[in-house]
Amino acid sequence: MKTHRNRTQITLFTLLLALVGLANSTFSAEAPQRLKRAESFLGIHFDFHAGPDCKEIGKNTTRPMVENIINLVRPDYLQIDCKGHRGMCSYPTKVGNPATGFVGDPLRIWRDVTAERGVALYMHYSGIWDAEAIIRHPEWAAVNPDGKRNDRITSPFGPYADELLIPQLRELAGVYGVDGVWVDGECWATVPDYSEKALKAFHEATGITNVPRKPGEANWFEFLQFHRQAFRGYLRHYIAEVKRTHPDFQICSNWAYTDHMAEPVNAPVDFLSGDYSPEDSVNSARLSARYLARQGKPWDLMAWSFTRQPGQGGATQKSAVQLQREAAIVLALGGGFQAYFKQKRDGSIFDEQMPAMAEVAEFCRARQAICHHAEAVPQVALLLSTAAHYRQINGLFPRDLSRVSGVLQALLENQLSVEVLGEHHLTGRMERYPLIVVPEWTYLEPKFRDELVAYVKAGGSLLLIGPASAAMFQAELGVGLEGTPRSEPRYLAHNGSLTPAKGMAQTAKLGQQAQPFGQLHATNDASSPSQPAAGIAPLGKGKIAATFFSIGQQYAATPDPLTRQFANDLVRRLFPMPIVEVQGSSDVDVSLARNHGKLQVHLVNTSGPHQKEPILESISPVGPLTVNIRTTVRPTKMVLEPGSRPVAFNYENGVARATVPRLEIYDILVIEGAPAQ
Repeated sequence: MKTHRNRTQITLFTLLLALVGLANSTFSAEAPQRLKRAESFLGIHFDFHAGPDCKEIGKNTTRPMVENIINLVRPDYLQIDCKGHRGMCSYPTKVGNPATGFVGDPLRIWRDVTAERGVALYMHYSGIWDAEAIIRHPEWAAVNPDGKRNDRITSPFGPYADELLIPQLRELAGVYGVDGVWVDGECWATVPDYSEKALKAFHEATGITNVPRKPGEANWFEFLQFHRQAFRGYLRHYIAEVKRTHPDFQICSNWAYTDHMAEPVNAPVDFLSGDYSPEDSVNSARLSARYLARQGKPWDLMAWSFTRQPGQGGATQKSAVQLQREAAIVLALGGGFQAYFKQKRDGSIFDEQMPAMAEVAEFCRARQAICHHAEAVPQVALLLSTAAHYRQINGLFPRDLSRVSGVLQALLENQLSVEVLGEHHLTGRMERYPLIVVPEWTYLEPKFRDELVAYVKAGGSLLLIGPASAAMFQAELGVGLEGTPRSEPRYLAHNGSLTPAKGMAQTAKLGQQAQPFGQLHATNDASSPSQPAAGIAPLGKGKIAATFFSIGQQYAATPDPLTRQFANDLVRRLFPMPIVEVQGSSDVDVSLARNHGKLQVHLVNTSGPHQKEPILESISPVGPLTVNIRTTVRPTKMVLEPGSRPVAFNYENGVARATVPRLEIYDILVIEGAPAQ
């Protein structure tokens, strides 16, 4: 009864604060209307993570500071810290755990200025991860496998959401009138909970009494699945409760329903978002953007404006061109973009960083009308399997997708237009995709596997990467896999050259229908014993192929030209006539899309050592590029955006051919008069 009474008191107090806040609000009825997140394109994220050292928060947070940000960058929204992972709040909360000291109310300044200027304001709020809440309420913590309380992560089975998170989000929505919240430290921070309450719930839900403590033990998968469902329940609960009193308050749980939590959207979030890797940003954004694009929700991705260099400590600011390229990866898939800048320990910002963001904003705005909300034209589908991923990982929602990202990288560097899709995207829609690629998964749900077979028999093409994926389709491939997959030195032979093929491989015996493709040698000698590197077989009206060695992890770590060429030539045997083909450089990501009734070819320059070098001061242009577009109708016009630059082309035998003389970072070739297929 004590807990219920406390919750009632907090709820009434929060509602009273909301009424007081609205009554005292300085918002003018004539203030410009702010965009919803679904309509927004560009934002800035300021991150603070206040701690015990912060004793003068707000001292230098002034109206001119906020106005200067808006004047320089002209964002659709600002997203600022209000509670970081330490759990101390950077505004004078009445229902949460404030930091040590304040000079005035900085959040009121942020809100008043943004409202007056028609700029939406969102909060960065650390959810499941809250160290201060656990210091004050140790019983709210998740319990580790050794029986000790976690000192950072709260339990979704405890009262944390009802007694702190929900009242505080209501305070932000009601007292301050902020537009929404970007809840951080959520799915990716959640851990299995060994508390008495959690274990009791696990037994009641599953009947299992033998609780696993580590990977490999019996019932480990069931234990993780139970906790994944617990996180979903926690998420649905707090969103529903906040929406009950503040229905217009927009809520996002950072990385929920992305490649971190690769599953259908099953909670009423208003938008999806995530902050991709601050180091290998191009490859991180490549994967995340392609998954988010088909999730059916407004979405954006956040770049870190700085990077952390190993052994050097601190952070180094990225150049404007580096951030422009990171933005381009996202914009080319139709998403919104934001960049993350740090706040000082008094909550103010580093004003000197804003001119670089202004350059990035100008770059993005020049392309907004063309790229925002563009929809991919189906070409190649790369499967990010929910069922397989949740069986292969040892945590609840870690990314751990090098097998997928490596295959994606190889496909993109062959200028293929690729989408990253889950079972829920493909089921019932496979026929839309000329090629489906299954990248080194060890499990598929039987019904989904059978649908893939039916897709091929009806005329589709299926490429299986690695022996584990091939093993699930041996009968359809007409091959026999011998022994078990092994990781031992092998060499891929293709086009008269050899290159190391690290990772898992397995001996395959091909039947009469399967044709070999490439060879795997035992040594770096073309005369050494070998076996087929891949096999291709007809199946009904379509084709099925498999590689008998893994590509993804090796290619993600060390991209290799011969492996890339092998992958390209194998794909072309299955998918010889893509709508768009780009020649001239392997350092160009190609995305085929439609927007405003027009066909678009998005071209992003990915040249340079972006995977290994933390800071790039310049990006070398590529080109000239030859762009071939298959279309049954001669286009009336081609232009290169931004700038509506006319592009000369010729049309012959159903192919429109144009030349892009030079690609700096990101341009869009817009084809007018041709069907937006």
